[in-house]
Amino acid sequence: MDTGTPATGAFGALLHALRTRAGLTQEELAHAAGVSVRALSYMERGQSRGPQRRTVRALAVALGLDAAGARELEHTASLGRSRPARTHDTVPPPAAVPDAVAPDLLPRAPRAFHGRAAELAALSRAAADEAPVCLIIGPAGVGKTALVLHWAHQNRAGFPDGCLYADLRGFGDTGEPALIEVLREFLLALGVPDGRIPQSANGAAALFRSHAADRRLLVVLDNARDSEQVRPLLPGGRRCVTVVTSRHRLPGLIVTDTARPVAVDVLAPEDATMLLAGVLGTERVHAEPVAARRLAELCGGLPLALRVAAARLAGRPGRSLGEMAAELSDETRRLALLDVEDTGVRAALRLTLQQLPRHVADQFAYLGRHPATHVDRYAAAALAGTDPAAAEECLERLAVAHLVTETAPGRWAMHDLVRLYARSLDAGPHALERVLDHYIVTALAAVAAAEPGNEECFPLPADHLPPAAVREFGDRSAAVAWYAAERDDLTLAVAASRAAGLHGRTWRIVLTLWPLIVWRIRDGWVPLLETGLEAARADADRHGEARVLNVLGWVLIEEGRIEEALTHLGAATALAFRAGDAVAEANALIVLGVAQAALGRLDEAAEGCERAVELAREAGDRTIERLAMQHLARHWADAGTWRRALDTATEALAFDDRRGTADVPRVLLLMARGEALLGLGDEAEGIAQLELAAKEAESSGYEDGAVRALGVLLRVAPDAGLRARYDAAVARLTTRA
Repeated sequence: MDTGTPATGAFGALLHALRTRAGLTQEELAHAAGVSVRALSYMERGQSRGPQRRTVRALAVALGLDAAGARELEHTASLGRSRPARTHDTVPPPAAVPDAVAPDLLPRAPRAFHGRAAELAALSRAAADEAPVCLIIGPAGVGKTALVLHWAHQNRAGFPDGCLYADLRGFGDTGEPALIEVLREFLLALGVPDGRIPQSANGAAALFRSHAADRRLLVVLDNARDSEQVRPLLPGGRRCVTVVTSRHRLPGLIVTDTARPVAVDVLAPEDATMLLAGVLGTERVHAEPVAARRLAELCGGLPLALRVAAARLAGRPGRSLGEMAAELSDETRRLALLDVEDTGVRAALRLTLQQLPRHVADQFAYLGRHPATHVDRYAAAALAGTDPAAAEECLERLAVAHLVTETAPGRWAMHDLVRLYARSLDAGPHALERVLDHYIVTALAAVAAAEPGNEECFPLPADHLPPAAVREFGDRSAAVAWYAAERDDLTLAVAASRAAGLHGRTWRIVLTLWPLIVWRIRDGWVPLLETGLEAARADADRHGEARVLNVLGWVLIEEGRIEEALTHLGAATALAFRAGDAVAEANALIVLGVAQAALGRLDEAAEGCERAVELAREAGDRTIERLAMQHLARHWADAGTWRRALDTATEALAFDDRRGTADVPRVLLLMARGEALLGLGDEAEGIAQLELAAKEAESSGYEDGAVRALGVLLRVAPDAGLRARYDAAVARLTTRA
């Protein structure tokens, strides 16, 4: 846009000559000096004869002037500055200003814009009311400015009195423009002579409001840092529409000026692919549809990342989309590939982060060490070595800056590219160990709430780093809910621990999952347990190895892999015996008995369980004793030895009154007792015991137990209601698996 012709004014002529001598276009000089192209054009034309000293200094630096040249430019500018006689600003009446052509300060419409129908409609709705302030919020690089400019150009006819635009540079390296300079540019555009513009920001803001009062204007305030930066620039006229974009939520503007927020998120895969096509051409994208969609996924639907990737491909026409996707698949290179010159994802995120307080930025860096996809305040606190309240305050500040997203109450997540950037920052040592230890102690607390009375799975690591606070679980349902929410993240924590060679923490986290494994035995746990077994062996911990072998054997039995289970369980029994761990040996014998029973060797199974009962009594462990008796009762029932089955189950149920707790052993004991009563001819009481087992299993989410109990009931007393409950339990079990 180098079309300005210099006026005869001394400053404009000098500025034009210096720019021409430097070989710069208006756009290049404006960008380098941090002023708008429109303002620079006004200066060269003589419409702004005496710019402020700050602006002149920025121009001198951008032009590369020496000290003498800078002094000459400042002296020439000072000659054009008005010197009003008044001692304080007054606002000249708008009527004294001659009519002018409707101003248009909008940058050009974005190219290759696609999609965003919902956001455009939301912006139109927000702009429909009287004197609206529309707040477009979203993370860096998501396309807020492009959305607003596209909408503004589409709706230009709705603003016959002009369109004003200012980049407030709230997240830039070049510094924010002075408020008076933004107001000066707006007033000049509205036809106010430079000499009539007040010298103070308050006076200029008042004059701007008076000139906007009866006009139908669009005012776009781009890249606002906070509400305070925006308020003096609001036109106030009831027919004016103000659109503000920010990476922050600006809640203050919502409170004081009833701003209507419109959130902008990443693009859906289809729209992301169309953006690529808009830059590269439809033929090139349609020739590799799978690779194009993969590119969109690797860019996380972030328009800035997509445009950078497209720019790289546009510069190398012979390069395939598949090759670019393969390069971006390498997480260690992805962010570097999504930068070109001074533009890219890293630059945008860096500018966002530098606006935050140091402790919040530090918390962000610690989140880069988080091995999982979601974080709560306890995990965030463990990462940073702080307390949950401080961590939550940081998470909320990061959410306001759109660096994390609250996906559920108290659970936050990062965009993949944001996570990669956080991972590249320095977070200091031991963050991973701290969060892994957080998971260990939290899971142990969940075990205690979900399966009260069970022994501790293991001692804590010798180099354990205790968190400042541990989540408390009020009851079993709270623990079950935590396990359900954290299952995937715990699995990722195991993988990260293994990759870091933290073997002692790896097998411990695996073992803390045992209640979930028991409840959902058919959920494909073998690979995770094999990872735990490998880690326990690498850690040379016989106790841990025996416990993991025991759980692995149980899962293999349920999967029908009996011979493999026997091998692992035999090894678990021997390890526990050599280690002198009576409880671990009893556990192994119990599960070994299940494998033996599956092969029809009921006498061996019962004999092993009787030995397990003895070991548990010697160790004084009533929980393992009860568990061994539960399995012993099952073996007697399967052998048709009804009286011994009934006596054993009845004795175990009398250990403690657990009505309402619905733990798994209790459900299975009720089933064994019910079947034994049926075998002895007491059908009514047998059915009552089985019905109780079914109801407790259903209420606790123990679907496998519900299927078993209802299956026995259906064989004894077929009933439509029982059939419906059975089918529902099978459906839940199948869906979950």
